[in-house]
Amino acid sequence: MKYTLISLVFAFISTLASAKSFVVEDIRVDGLQRVSAGSVFSAFPVNIGDKVDTATLAGASRSLFKTGYFNDVKLQRDGNILIVNVIELPTITQLEIEGNSAIETEQLKEGLKQAGLAEGYVFKRATLERLELELERQYVSQGRYDANIETEVEKLPRNRVALTIKIDEGSVASISHINIVGHKAFTKQELLDQFELKTTNMWSWYKSDDKYAREKLSGDLERLRSFYLDRGYIRFNVESTQVSLSPNKEDVFITVNIHEGDIYKVNDVSLAGELIVEEEQLEKLIVLDTEDTFSRRKVTFTQDLISRRLGNEGFTFASVNGVPKINDEEKTVDITFFVEPGKRTYVRRINFAGNESTMDEVLRREMLQMEGGWASTELIEQGKTRLEQLGFFKTVSVETPKVPGSDELVDVNYNVEEQPSGSLNLSIGYSSADGVIIGSSVSQNNFMGTGNKMSTSVNKTDAVTSLNLSFSNPYYTVDGISRGFSVFYRETDFSQLSLSDYNTDTYGGRMSFGFPINSRERLSFSVEASKTEMEYSQFAPLEISEFVDAQGENFTELTLGSQWVWTTLNRGLFPTAGARQTLSLEATVPGSELEYYRATYKAEKYFPLSSNGNWTFRLRSELGYGDGYGDTDELPFFQNFRAGGVGSVRGFSTNSLGPKGVISNGVDSNTGDPIYIEDSNSIGGNLLTEASAELVFPMPFIEDQRSMRSVLFVDAGNVFDTQCLVLPDGEEHPGCIEGFDADEMRVGAGVSLTWVTAIGPLTFTFARDLNSKAGDETEGFEFSLGQVF
Repeated sequence: MKYTLISLVFAFISTLASAKSFVVEDIRVDGLQRVSAGSVFSAFPVNIGDKVDTATLAGASRSLFKTGYFNDVKLQRDGNILIVNVIELPTITQLEIEGNSAIETEQLKEGLKQAGLAEGYVFKRATLERLELELERQYVSQGRYDANIETEVEKLPRNRVALTIKIDEGSVASISHINIVGHKAFTKQELLDQFELKTTNMWSWYKSDDKYAREKLSGDLERLRSFYLDRGYIRFNVESTQVSLSPNKEDVFITVNIHEGDIYKVNDVSLAGELIVEEEQLEKLIVLDTEDTFSRRKVTFTQDLISRRLGNEGFTFASVNGVPKINDEEKTVDITFFVEPGKRTYVRRINFAGNESTMDEVLRREMLQMEGGWASTELIEQGKTRLEQLGFFKTVSVETPKVPGSDELVDVNYNVEEQPSGSLNLSIGYSSADGVIIGSSVSQNNFMGTGNKMSTSVNKTDAVTSLNLSFSNPYYTVDGISRGFSVFYRETDFSQLSLSDYNTDTYGGRMSFGFPINSRERLSFSVEASKTEMEYSQFAPLEISEFVDAQGENFTELTLGSQWVWTTLNRGLFPTAGARQTLSLEATVPGSELEYYRATYKAEKYFPLSSNGNWTFRLRSELGYGDGYGDTDELPFFQNFRAGGVGSVRGFSTNSLGPKGVISNGVDSNTGDPIYIEDSNSIGGNLLTEASAELVFPMPFIEDQRSMRSVLFVDAGNVFDTQCLVLPDGEEHPGCIEGFDADEMRVGAGVSLTWVTAIGPLTFTFARDLNSKAGDETEGFEFSLGQVF
């Protein structure tokens, strides 16, 4: 372009050298194809009636060149008519990128477009050359030192071009050696453990941690700095960093030179500035004491604690800075936390985004922060937690931007990403516990976006045929009282569930109300009326026949129930932090045909092991006890607790653990007395003990872990009976263990994967029993597809 302009000027001078100044009577533009005449005239500083000379016209031609539309401009005179001859720059009609994989084509095209290269744009070779260098720089920053960029420009008719950018990305150079020079207080390995970059190792094929990148090295150096500053080395410094490349551009060598300095102790900690909150309260938030080793992490943590405390009082944008005053002679640090609360902020409006299906009202009723009130950091965060606990959303984020034109008002903006919270389907599935599942169902924990829970289903498995309709409104009243009801009918063949040989037909209805105690606790009450009709075969256990002889085969029951729930879980689905406790009690009312009660306690706690929640440790326990009262001597056998299988002790078949029934095995040929043996199937028991430990870990190669959970687990548990059956001949139940016995606890371990899909949860479990005994039914693999109601 530079040489074109010079030649143009000489040509122009030669053309008009002898020309005298003249008054322009008309201007004619020749050679335009895509550029409009108006664009030319707006950029051309000469108008009709102007008096021009050689210098004036030279400046005018330069103005046209500056538009970037033209490859050549010539000015000619025909009398007093000024003729502008232009040759436009070609237009890009086709842009192809080949050979790229590390950087997506769309990402590259977007970058090219921002720089002025895209289909339909004017082609400028200088821009293309500059972009070639920029692309090479991007690949070098990824450690691809042998990357090569070539461009081809194909001229097309009608002043058009086709661009082809050919990319040879090369390979990422591997780190062969990382050397740290100047360390004395810590070993080289302790320091290298702070680095994300590693030399080539057995996991590099998956983690790619041996691939050099400038940004990763910068992050590693900052982590190294934090490592020292958190241990008192306040004068630590990275003196220099050298990154060298082998001649074949395949190996990278990194050398980091550091200066450790000495360890500094905290001499004094004080507060300064405008202390809106009482100084004594703020002092309790300071986690640094005199004589402590200086720690930048503790300084930052204290700043956050004080900022949040001020935020709870409405000072959302409070500034807290911990400023160290270093005494190099004494090797001590005085830290002063300067507090600048700023102005108290108030909430103008609470907004929600991303809830395409869920009504705003459902989200708004979970808010503790009120519009018009001062902005409380704690209440705003609690609102975020309550939305996560609903289980309707994969993610919830919140921002508090200032209202334009005001320094006292903020908006609270919650952004949610919805996830499946139910199913609407005709399903055919299979569960290793229930066999083939055929049914139609509508199940929705967020029915039509109202936050209500609704389920209606007709399902059939090898063991169960059920009809069910249930509905629950968690906000039956505005203050959070819930109401729910259900009607049901269920036919159950317990012989298909690894239990004794009997069938029950049960139908009835249930109504419940729940009352919030506080933000963490809830108490609910229920009443249920049901009728049970039972059939059993001649091969059924003695426990069943004796119970039927005493109580009959048909039972009408009115059951009252209560439940206390305390939870601090951070999510409703796949929590990663917090705890939950549930205590349930249900009992038939006195005068029912069967009089019994059941009490259950469940607890779980999550211990996050990583900041993003991908690694979490979980503990779970469940205890249950039931018994009869009044005219019923024991807990009815069909109300017994069960154990084994998914959700219980994995590695053992579903419902297979616990006491076995007693069946008749003919008579003694000599005495004529009946012979009793232990049934192969469990009949359950009135005492349940279970516990689990799980390590939640991220699935490899899966970017979105929010709808998927994989765990390593160890389960332990069993069901016991506190009262053994006495046989008609006065003998004890063969194999009966009365009450809890730690030696009878069963243990299983393995790995499990659960994936929440549009039709419900899909679960795979691989488990091994660790201490099975004779008669136990084990299960190495279980999976469930579809839902059972």
